[in-house]
Amino acid sequence: MRIMIKLVRTGFLAAVIAMGAPLATTAPAQATSLYDNPKYAAIMINPETHEVLYSRRADVPRYPASITKVMTLYLAFEALEADKLELTDRVVISRHAASQPPSRLGLGVGSSLTVEQAIRVIAVKSANDIAAALAEKIAGSETAFAAQMTGKARSLGMMNTYFANASGLPNARHLTTARDIAVLSMAMLRDYPQYYRYFGQQQYVYGKQVLKNHNKLLGKMPGVDGIKTGYTNAAGFTLAASAMRDGKRLIAVVLGGPSTMARDQNVAALLDAGFDVLNRRTQGVRTTVAANLNEPADFRVPGTATVTEQGSGDDSVTNGTRSPRR
Repeated sequence: MRIMIKLVRTGFLAAVIAMGAPLATTAPAQATSLYDNPKYAAIMINPETHEVLYSRRADVPRYPASITKVMTLYLAFEALEADKLELTDRVVISRHAASQPPSRLGLGVGSSLTVEQAIRVIAVKSANDIAAALAEKIAGSETAFAAQMTGKARSLGMMNTYFANASGLPNARHLTTARDIAVLSMAMLRDYPQYYRYFGQQQYVYGKQVLKNHNKLLGKMPGVDGIKTGYTNAAGFTLAASAMRDGKRLIAVVLGGPSTMARDQNVAALLDAGFDVLNRRTQGVRTTVAANLNEPADFRVPGTATVTEQGSGDDSVTNGTRSPRR
């Protein structure tokens, strides 16, 4: 099945401009077709009916990068509901947690923050040090927590997923699929709707730091209220997004994007096409997402520069170019 994007005739280019995404004014030095990218995989699901509206390589193993933290927070919410954890409990930063590479909050060994602060920092900044510290708080060690993550994945039906850590930092065994991430996203919405709001924060102020959410579709694309971005060199640019329009919800997962812009545009196009299909069905028109999209043969996106912030949720990358390391 071919996935196709009509940039001009469907008005999607205007939508991208309205979202504030910058347009390339010069040809990139290196170009890669989004859909020919060997890392690329995607799926879109209606969580109410479980209908798969679109899939491409949805069951091929992929690195999830920081989308991993959706499972980290799922287990945190589970512990809260089981009264094994309180939002006001303190999460202490261990030497192991403090040693995690960026993206991180940067607290010193022995310092602490509340469970709720940890949840917000993980959801917004995708901080690897805080994910590791929260894992240790819940399970005693990040290794034990990762085992719990994999066990929970199996119980949810994520049969092609293995978690090696709480952050999504590079590990050859740390694998999932686009379909499994969609299953996890549906489980989050179904099981913990009272906590789902954390994924929709556009920013969070921690001390003197104003943390910005890496999901740039929040507040810019109609209905988008989560869920999680990610990036590592091995994974490429990843995004699990959910949106609600006219009482209907869709979940789109894109893994292996070659740039932030390509990933976000692809997710936006999928969601727009998906909602259009649902609306047209109410009018008696039978159509598909694939039929609603058109990919021109010359659609190319910038190649991805080498990035230093692993599992960061895009901390050091904007539209495929490197910004100064923070």
